[in-house]
Amino acid sequence: MFLKTTGARSIMAGVAAKTWREIWIRPEVYPIVAAIGGAVSICTFFCARQISSSPGFRVWKDGRAHEGIPEEKFRVKEGVNWREHFIRRAMRDTKPAIFPGLNDAMTSPK
Repeated sequence: MFLKTTGARSIMAGVAAKTWREIWIRPEVYPIVAAIGGAVSICTFFCARQISSSPGFRVWKDGRAHEGIPEEKFRVKEGVNWREHFIRRAMRDTKPAIFPGLNDAMTSPK
């Protein structure tokens, strides 16, 4: 960045005089904040879900004690419950399309 001196004050001094609010709380910054906030939220959800309830992740030794033995019924049930979570059950009957209305309009014969 070029430093252009105008009298006793430089351009950098003008930039430094702006507050955090003046720089970041503007309408053109909202999409960036929304995208980063959404990504952080999804990452947090995924990591918390993996650590807290994944059948393949055991914190305590007693949970890992019999991992080499063939699966018992409660382990199979635990895995099925893990895989068939709420979002998967809710989305099971929906069409796997990003824009289903647009897809139908573009592919249906006239």
